[in-house]
Amino acid sequence: MSELQDLTSLIRANTALIVIETPDEGRVVDLFRHLLMNVWRPLYRWSITEGLRRIDLDGEDAPLAPPDATTTLRTIREMDQRGIHLLLDFHPYLGYATTQRMLREMIDRRDCKDHSIVLVGAKIELPPDLEHLAVRFSLRLPDEKALLKLVQDEAALYMREHGGKRVEVDNDALAAIVRNLRGLSLVDARRLARHLIFRDGVICAGDLPELAKLKFELLNKSGNLHFEYDTARFSDVAGLARLKAWVGQRRAAFTGDVALPVGLDPPKGILLLGVQGCGKSLAAKAVAGGFNVPLVRLDFGTLYNKYHGETEKNLRDALASAEQISPCVLWIDELEKGLASAGGSDDGGVSRRVLGYFLTWMAERKSKVFLVATANAVNDLPPELLRKGRFDEIFFVDLPDHGARAEIFRIHLAKREVDWEGFSLDSLAEAANGFSGAEIEQAVVSSLYAAHAAQAPVDEARVLEEVRNTRPLSVLMAEQVKALRDWARSRTVPAD
Repeated sequence: MSELQDLTSLIRANTALIVIETPDEGRVVDLFRHLLMNVWRPLYRWSITEGLRRIDLDGEDAPLAPPDATTTLRTIREMDQRGIHLLLDFHPYLGYATTQRMLREMIDRRDCKDHSIVLVGAKIELPPDLEHLAVRFSLRLPDEKALLKLVQDEAALYMREHGGKRVEVDNDALAAIVRNLRGLSLVDARRLARHLIFRDGVICAGDLPELAKLKFELLNKSGNLHFEYDTARFSDVAGLARLKAWVGQRRAAFTGDVALPVGLDPPKGILLLGVQGCGKSLAAKAVAGGFNVPLVRLDFGTLYNKYHGETEKNLRDALASAEQISPCVLWIDELEKGLASAGGSDDGGVSRRVLGYFLTWMAERKSKVFLVATANAVNDLPPELLRKGRFDEIFFVDLPDHGARAEIFRIHLAKREVDWEGFSLDSLAEAANGFSGAEIEQAVVSSLYAAHAAQAPVDEARVLEEVRNTRPLSVLMAEQVKALRDWARSRTVPAD
């Protein structure tokens, strides 16, 4: 059923109190005007500035009473014909005992007709005595057809305001923008679309990063998510051939560019385990770049709060914000630090409840939120998280092999504008055997500092010297690294 049919059913049932939370008052008024085609009743609108007016006739009548809340309810109560009364931002006045009591008696139909009172506001909190008597009605979010019309309307407005100048439109970009506006109300979607169109009169692929940023700022009400402005490309990541191929196979299915065959679910997420410094975080960023969607990061450490129930609420709000931002990649870095204590009881059961809600969300979510979790200490992760089906795949990011080390040297030298053409990357890779990507990067950085101090250019010898002066983690913590690699060998899929 459509929202108009649902609302018509409520009015036909003589529902006494309806609550509609929305910032789009105009849409509510239009919806009720259309409703009168199916069930006729007088339609009234009230605000503290205009008072109570009848709005279903050709012109709006004069106010029927002074605008104060108690007088308004008394006026409605004395009407000899049942009607529909849209009360805009009326709920603050329900804090007064007289107003609350009068509304309660009207709901109980004491000495009044079967009126339908509709409270409309962006956020409506009712007194406990009224909450259980109210029916909350949620407006449905616009579909892609409505959003496309909205963008076209804004383009037409731009043309009228710029002397007939037409908006330049890339149809592929337009389709992507409409997809990314899903999950927003018409008011919010219109504001974002207008911003994109009016800043340059062009709808193109370059608008997508700006749209992602604006949508994140609009929806991240919890404040527990962080928008990662700089995603990576897989060309920025050395090695990880299996991971790259895995993401490439699923890109079109995740973004919706192709229809999925019956029985094939869209990809949900992956867990990246591995040795510290081997590029798990960079790989997470590259997954977002591979899917060409925004990347948001959730830090589990920021969720925990000393007050009862606040930690769970923070997690619910953060995940709800991620779903509204979808399609996106949700990156949870060092997952074990947020869930490691889930098996303990020293925190009053908070970690168990957080884990339980997180596992339920992973299993039941329908939105296009692709989860990328990274972890270093696999033994600290709760076993419930690792069982088959929680993640689509568990990849192990190992120390880079010879070819990957050579590519990492090339990437970091080129990134710092070092002329590496005369370098023997094979020699550097051989010298850095056992190094992680982060350790190779630091060796390059150290060679730049050494060259700067000596007022000389960076050469291969200087980089080799820094490599030889470094003791990698695979040497300093050889036992722990070996144990992790041995554990992963038969339990995970190599990312390279």
